[in-house]
Amino acid sequence: MKALLKKENGYGNMELVDIDEPIINSDQVKIKVAYSGICGSDIHSYKGEYKNIRPPIVLGHEFSGVVVEVGSNVEGIKVGDRVTSETTFYVCGVCDYCKSGDYNLCPYRKGIGTQVNGSFAEYVAVRKESVHVLPHSIDLLSASLTEPLACAAHATLEKTNIELGDIVLIFGPGPIGLLTAQIVKARGAYVILAGLTKDKDRFKVALELGIDKTVDIQQENLEDIVKELTNGYGVDKVFECSGSIRAVNSGLSLLRKKGTIIQVGLFAKSFNELDLEKIIQKEICYIGSRSQKPSSWKLALYLLETGKVNTKAIISDIYSLDDWAKGFEKVMNGEGLKIVLKP
Repeated sequence: MKALLKKENGYGNMELVDIDEPIINSDQVKIKVAYSGICGSDIHSYKGEYKNIRPPIVLGHEFSGVVVEVGSNVEGIKVGDRVTSETTFYVCGVCDYCKSGDYNLCPYRKGIGTQVNGSFAEYVAVRKESVHVLPHSIDLLSASLTEPLACAAHATLEKTNIELGDIVLIFGPGPIGLLTAQIVKARGAYVILAGLTKDKDRFKVALELGIDKTVDIQQENLEDIVKELTNGYGVDKVFECSGSIRAVNSGLSLLRKKGTIIQVGLFAKSFNELDLEKIIQKEICYIGSRSQKPSSWKLALYLLETGKVNTKAIISDIYSLDDWAKGFEKVMNGEGLKIVLKP
């Protein structure tokens, strides 16, 4: 089968190759991939910035597909089912985090597309516990973004609580930012989505999705806008979805005293200059949100099934696996919005 392989660490080192189809054991499910989204972490992996991958490895972890084979111990899933899958491939099951369902924090966790072969391929093998059979109302293209939606759901609904009438500032109008904004809006908050001049097409999508206010921070004064909307107090919550330390520090300045900032975006480097004085003096709560966990997936599928979030609206381009380089290049150039590969 065709598969997009990260051959070794460092910048690039990726190639479309022919490899054997995965062979499943009795507790696994084999899925024919329908669509697989290019995630920001895939770009970090391409650039050699993401240290958790174990090359040679097939990248990709946001996907939907159709079941073509099930192991003998698998129940409730059958050949022909339309599915999506969590990224967790293995957890120890005995640590405190596994016992509480926080699989994203298990120190022994292995994920598809990072430690085991992922979904930038014609077929992928996953553990039975990670598979979710799709409701009839969710199409395969929309379902391919269940994973990033689960990440957004984890950040918005599990790591904090959005109150009716909150004024929330979100940095980064990329896929995660737009999914986060839709959830926050569905909870009854006023949403400000901040980005750069090059994000004008993304701002247009945001407004079409019902987001209240978009701000080009290179052309508009975000501080003045926030002060006017909040009577000078600052926003109630900030979601940093861009991975920019400048955005973080701006968020700390624009957050009201006793406010909460949730860090969703990944940084290009581990150590950054953070305005710790603001955190102390304003009694700010700074929360990290890592990936997603099983409960996040239930929330994501509920949001999709009920129409509270539209994932398909943020998909701008679909490329064949043969044209993967065009898709990656477009993402790295900041063009389009969400790029999806179709094996």
